[in-house]
Amino acid sequence: QVQLVESGGGLVQVGGSLRLSCAASGSISRITDMGWYRQTPGKQRELVATITRGGRPNLADSVKGRFTISRDNAKNTVYLQMNSLKNEDTAVYYCNAVGWPVVYWGQGTQVTVSS
Repeated sequence: QVQLVESGGGLVQVGGSLRLSCAASGSISRITDMGWYRQTPGKQRELVATITRGGRPNLADSVKGRFTISRDNAKNTVYLQMNSLKNEDTAVYYCNAVGWPVVYWGQGTQVTVSS
């Protein structure tokens, strides 16, 4: 089993920045890719960014140039640096870790961007 604990969400104004963190514990040797997804009421959860164990990132087009994903394998932690935040970035952000064949999820952290 893998446990994921997110932190860093909150309320920020348009144009501001936030940094999300997700710490993994448990059977961490199973983990390959890690990432972030987000969800708003009535919509499907959508990919924000993922990163391989080797550090290769993949970002959704909607966040390219504004968000950065990084990973510290020594700390078993993945980060999402969010800059130039927009109203449409408001969502619950979920950390994700792939430990084939299981996909693990964190409990989610709310990010609210206000005008």
